Amino acid sequence: MNSQFDILSAIYNDTKDSKYDFAVLPWGATEPHNYHLPYMTDCYLAHDISVDSVIKAYDQAGVKGMVLPVIPLGSQNPGQREQPFCLHTRYETQKAILTDIVASLSYQGISKLIIVNGHGGNNFINMIRDLAVDYPDFLVVISNLFAIIPQADYFEEKDDHAGEMETSVMMHYHPELVKLSLAGDGIYTPFKAETLRTGIGWTPRNWMKVSQDTGVGNPKKSSAEKGKAYAEALTQKIAKLFIELVKEDIY
Repeated sequence: MNSQFDILSAIYNDTKDSKYDFAVLPWGATEPHNYHLPYMTDCYLAHDISVDSVIKAYDQAGVKGMVLPVIPLGSQNPGQREQPFCLHTRYETQKAILTDIVASLSYQGISKLIIVNGHGGNNFINMIRDLAVDYPDFLVVISNLFAIIPQADYFEEKDDHAGEMETSVMMHYHPELVKLSLAGDGIYTPFKAETLRTGIGWTPRNWMKVSQDTGVGNPKKSSAEKGKAYAEALTQKIAKLFIELVKEDIY
């Protein structure tokens, strides 16, 4: 990773005389991902995609961002938090963390923060509304990683959790962490109620009742090549977001 864009490898000498246009906060979770992916999958993907996107934005338009340490504390469904070492973080905890980060950056003169969210259970919208009231001159934007590009353009089977898409992107970035030979099929049992299946109503799924291996989506057709193509398209879209937030008025 490039130390001038990634706080995990940056030193003060890299940053003390530099102007940064924005900061990026990767946000993931700590949870099982089928039998073959690490607990920190959402964190790895949110961080690596953020860094690649920041580098693209700098190379293409000269806008400079810094990727902050990934937050590994996600909101979990019933049936997930009972699994060993799966960490559930309350809304209030996540909001307190985000508020303190915004306060720190605002004090330092950085006024734009983009959250790159790699975990489907996280929801930051109301937090961002509250922060817009408390910090009217500070812009917080949420980018939900895997809602940006349709999976069907790159993968054969839809991935909801630890399936073909996440596995492929992990194989691209961290092949040494993927144990595909151990993977379960990610078979998923949907709600019996049609109204819940079709979105007329919503309630969190009990993960222990819908998945045998904690996955939702078959990872068996995953490949690093698919992951690379998807990551390239995804980081290009996110880089464009960074560029527009710095270079253009949003209204």
